[in-house]
Amino acid sequence: MDNESEKQYLVVQYEPEQYTPQISNRRNLCPLALKVCCSRYFLKALFLGQFISLLLCGTAVSTGFLQERGINIPTAQSFFNYVLLCVVFTTILSCRKQGRSLKEIMKSWGWKYALIAIVDVEANYLVVKAYAYTTVTSVQLLDCFSLFSVMILSRLCLGARYRAQHLIGAVICLLGMTGLVLTDILVGKNDNSASNVALGDVLIIVGASLYGVSNVCEEYVVRTYDKVEFLAMVGLFGSFVNGIQFAVLEGDEIATLDLTSYETVIPLVVFVVCLFTLYSCMTVVIQLTSATTVNLSILSADFYTLLFGLFLFNYKFHILYFVAFAGIILGVAIYSMTGTSPQSLLQQATSLGHPGECGTSENLSADTCKGNNLGHPDECGIGENMSASTCDKIPSEVVISQTDGATNNIN
Repeated sequence: MDNESEKQYLVVQYEPEQYTPQISNRRNLCPLALKVCCSRYFLKALFLGQFISLLLCGTAVSTGFLQERGINIPTAQSFFNYVLLCVVFTTILSCRKQGRSLKEIMKSWGWKYALIAIVDVEANYLVVKAYAYTTVTSVQLLDCFSLFSVMILSRLCLGARYRAQHLIGAVICLLGMTGLVLTDILVGKNDNSASNVALGDVLIIVGASLYGVSNVCEEYVVRTYDKVEFLAMVGLFGSFVNGIQFAVLEGDEIATLDLTSYETVIPLVVFVVCLFTLYSCMTVVIQLTSATTVNLSILSADFYTLLFGLFLFNYKFHILYFVAFAGIILGVAIYSMTGTSPQSLLQQATSLGHPGECGTSENLSADTCKGNNLGHPDECGIGENMSASTCDKIPSEVVISQTDGATNNIN
């Protein structure tokens, strides 16, 4: 009798509590983590997120210059950004031949984009307005509420699947942000009077929550349709909403603004360029990663603002700033090592050299690997990696091969 006829197959029912991972698999965790950290997906997520944070820092620094000259026009500053978005991306949307036309978008999604634009405009306004009523410390801490808003909405609306790794990374980021705020208090940076703390705190919480809504809507649109459509429609509707609001609230101050002074024009131009670039690049980063990753990344903006402030605003330096910044970067790195959606996980699998393997991560959908019930990410069934088509044939049982009387145990 040949070897093929001697093979026997035993079907056993899988019991999760009896499974113990192979020691060799545990030894491969460190090389796998190193491989993930060196992957193109991870490095893009990390560095693009910090680039967004630098752009946010640019808007803060330029606004600081304007406030030093007694110019406080946050709504008008944002208006120029929305107009620029409208001019650039609405023109592209109208001229392109691929994708949905402007007429089709306005007919089917016009009112939805109008709501998104209102949310985005009011989020910017409420957060800036809160500085007039509460302390900078409260604003910095409560602004992190946008992270909770994004994570909850991503889970409910986008089907994001968070693992312990994601929660640990988010907590480390928040601890790093708390360290930045406490260091600000230690060096006396946030010494300012607050006229109405309760009102200011409510404004910042509502504004941060609206930021979360806007970011999740942005992630849905850029993943479902495309980036140009989102930027064009937000720019178009945002110009109307923001224009009406700043005409009512800041019209008198705009009328007396001296636009011939370079000390006014240069910070205003820097603000608009940074904010326009931030909006444009954020769609790319959100499409590559997620809205939650972006919100974690921009927590480091206060650190970059400090570095510029040391030379421009005579801020005091403390070594704890670097410790807190390192904590934020570490948290972003831990969070970004694994995506939260099936699409991002498949993208990571391709970049790691496993495009056709089943169950590259336990977050993959059931349609991708119906037989991945053993809980170890890179294996389907037992022992060796198997393709998705093979996994589909093993719904809830494990096939253990016996060759020449030797059984491959799963324990």
